[in-house]
Amino acid sequence: MMAVPPKTHGKQDIDPTTDLVEEDDDQSLPEIETATDLAAGTGVLAAGRAAVLRHVKLAPSSPGVYRMVDAQGAVLYVGKAKNIRKRIAAYARPTGYDPRIERMIAATAGLEFVSTKTETEALLLEANFIKRLRPRFNVLLRDDKSFPYILITGDHWAPQILKHRGARNRDGRYYGPFASVGAVNRTITALQRAFLLRSCSDGFFECRTRPCLLHQIKRCAAPCTREIAFADYRELVREATDFLSGKSRAVKQQLAAEMEKASAALDFERAAIYRDRLAALSAVQAQQGINPRSTEEADVFAVHQEGGFFCVEVFFFRTGQNWGNRAYFPKADRAFDPGQVLGAFLAQFYDDKPVPELVLISHEIADHALLERALEARSGRKVEIARPKRGEKKDLVDHALANAREALGRKLADTASQKRLLDALAESVGLVRPPRRIEVYDNSHIQGTNAVGAMIVAGPEGFQKNQYRKFNIRSTALTPGDDFAMMREVLARRFKRLMGETRAAATADDESADGADASPWPDLVIIDGGRGQLSAAQASLAALGLQDLPLLAIAKGPERDAGRETFFAPGREPFKLKPRDPVLYFVQRLRDEAHRFAIGSHRARRKKDIREAGLQEIPGVGPTRKRALLQHFGTLKAIERASPADLARVDGVSAEMAKKIYDFFHDKAG
Repeated sequence: MMAVPPKTHGKQDIDPTTDLVEEDDDQSLPEIETATDLAAGTGVLAAGRAAVLRHVKLAPSSPGVYRMVDAQGAVLYVGKAKNIRKRIAAYARPTGYDPRIERMIAATAGLEFVSTKTETEALLLEANFIKRLRPRFNVLLRDDKSFPYILITGDHWAPQILKHRGARNRDGRYYGPFASVGAVNRTITALQRAFLLRSCSDGFFECRTRPCLLHQIKRCAAPCTREIAFADYRELVREATDFLSGKSRAVKQQLAAEMEKASAALDFERAAIYRDRLAALSAVQAQQGINPRSTEEADVFAVHQEGGFFCVEVFFFRTGQNWGNRAYFPKADRAFDPGQVLGAFLAQFYDDKPVPELVLISHEIADHALLERALEARSGRKVEIARPKRGEKKDLVDHALANAREALGRKLADTASQKRLLDALAESVGLVRPPRRIEVYDNSHIQGTNAVGAMIVAGPEGFQKNQYRKFNIRSTALTPGDDFAMMREVLARRFKRLMGETRAAATADDESADGADASPWPDLVIIDGGRGQLSAAQASLAALGLQDLPLLAIAKGPERDAGRETFFAPGREPFKLKPRDPVLYFVQRLRDEAHRFAIGSHRARRKKDIREAGLQEIPGVGPTRKRALLQHFGTLKAIERASPADLARVDGVSAEMAKKIYDFFHDKAG
């Protein structure tokens, strides 16, 4: 039978990122072909539409979330709907799809549904599913790390100022979010100069018998040794909390008055202290840049699109102060418009983050009112999402938009540079095409103990840190320190697992997907080592039946000089690159990153073992010295950070022993 053409609404009416059909309760389902009619069609699109149609009658007529899955069970797309059945029916219409929707329907083999009580719950659940499942046809928020905060603790008589990330399970006052760890560290350093609050741990604090170096350089009032009275220290804490709570002008006026008072009394030393504290507070505000007068608490979002890429710039304003900004580069099909990307980004962004009272945006979003209700339900308070047209708020959005434009320009320039390097690398090592995924392997250990293998991943967008992997060497049969055996074990475990997880070749080669993420198989495997490491890698891969993976080993130059590396590849003579060849610098960066990651993983494992075994693992440190060290420094972490001079001040620890302890924690693992 012939299908009845749907009402003409334009392509946006069958875009899964918007409402696909008018969802009035009285509207009947559109007339569409039966599964038999669709089966008579040809091609994967007809098969996908038939799969959708089979699920229409099974779909609930309630709000909820639907997931479109392929033949292998991978989720292709997650969407929400006020009426799931009507939304699903729109995908089986015969005409009007744009190419992106056609690809999605063609790949669909089944659908899954989750009903919710309200459309607001559906929106929140949709954002959660997208972040967890990462379906390829949705807008995906990448680099979704939690934000750092400043914490002034409230569980000690002498509150501590420190950087905090994660759950707020410690008593105290939290200030933020800050856009980056660097912004937090700079702010804490300036606040220490201004308010002289301690940053040491409670264990370190309790064990002090004399002030530490921070007191000497005027960054701590040293409450640990009672260099300051309890009431005076609490006053410093009050001033710091007032400043971070938005009362910066009152705090500065108070300090200026105290400085004038000390100067009038000819107490110039005390006046100089207040002068330095005022300068530190001015430095904090100078680092913050733009500080709005009429906006106490807001997040500002601006999206810019160029060259098929998107950048969302986010600014954080709390207590009238700018706590920094961060650029995000969400993964989205170029068919999306900026408003669609921004709407999907916001829902995912606030899935696990505190929501401010005001959210300012640069573009209108489709589900404006629905998203407001969802954020209010999550935060438990009134939330406004606004696109300002004039005034200071419009200036904030324009400022964010300018930053988004500049950040995307830098990103595109970096991507172009990276592409040229990958093209040159392919030519230098004889690859058929530029590599989209490079895996670099290295090992780290000390005489075979705490051996760790590491894999880092790089591609057209640079280092892909969410793809990094570490391998704790498990085999008890290998000789301690046998680097070749370690490399064989690491590669065997990596590629044996990869073979079990491999998707269909069509998915890997689909050029419509993001090339860096399309296939988990590397186009080039780089080994840190020489001919022996290359032979070990070849043997490990051959045992798994993998003969065609491109391999490259890098041997350090004489006396480990950078720029004189020798390269080994199967089937060709060893070769070198010119000392100033950009490809050489690029490969060195890859190798150094793998080395950094391997050493970091090894040290983390070694420190864990040290904590479990105790300080007696250090030659010459027995129970008596261990007790003296812990009594002096309080914690093992404080001992690790101590200098040889500080260690030598401990009773029973000579200068030579202090050097041994210091070297044990700071040696360079190889």
